[in-house]
Amino acid sequence: MIEMIIGGILLVVLGGWFFTTWNRLVRLEKEAERSWANIDVILKQRYDMIPNLVNTVKGYAAHEEAIFMEFAKARNAAAGALANGDVAGVSRAEGVLAGMLPKINMVAEQYPQLKADTSFVNLQNQLVALENQLADRREFYNSSATNFNTAIETIPTNFVAMVKSCKEMDLFEVVGIERENVTIQF
Repeated sequence: MIEMIIGGILLVVLGGWFFTTWNRLVRLEKEAERSWANIDVILKQRYDMIPNLVNTVKGYAAHEEAIFMEFAKARNAAAGALANGDVAGVSRAEGVLAGMLPKINMVAEQYPQLKADTSFVNLQNQLVALENQLADRREFYNSSATNFNTAIETIPTNFVAMVKSCKEMDLFEVVGIERENVTIQF
């Protein structure tokens, strides 16, 4: 009789642990998904704004068509990866886009009247604000995804994660941008 009571208590404790762990994994997964949805909103705003920036620059520098075509291709690749929820694809496309933005700014530097154009300046300011928001949201997503990934790999939680069929989440890292030393000249 005592053995059955102990077995019952052990079963209740194990069941409680299992369901508590399951619910914790659900919360961590939903938090990471919500933080990705926040990135999705910012990226869509940015992808909608980029053609406006390109068209404004295009009006002044029509002969720079190759840059504009590259930019459109990179934007479309990024938007396609975003629509598919492909974090790694978005990361790669964002690396290409991040490399393209300085080219647009270099074109703008060659045209003083463009730098003085209020719509161009406003678009640049809005883009900078979106970039700052994106950096914050990327950090939060990566933190949420890392917490989830750590939980599904940690013993004994990984047993519940296997039953739940949890998959590791990709981190959102902008790839393709080389980090270089900063050169300061006086």
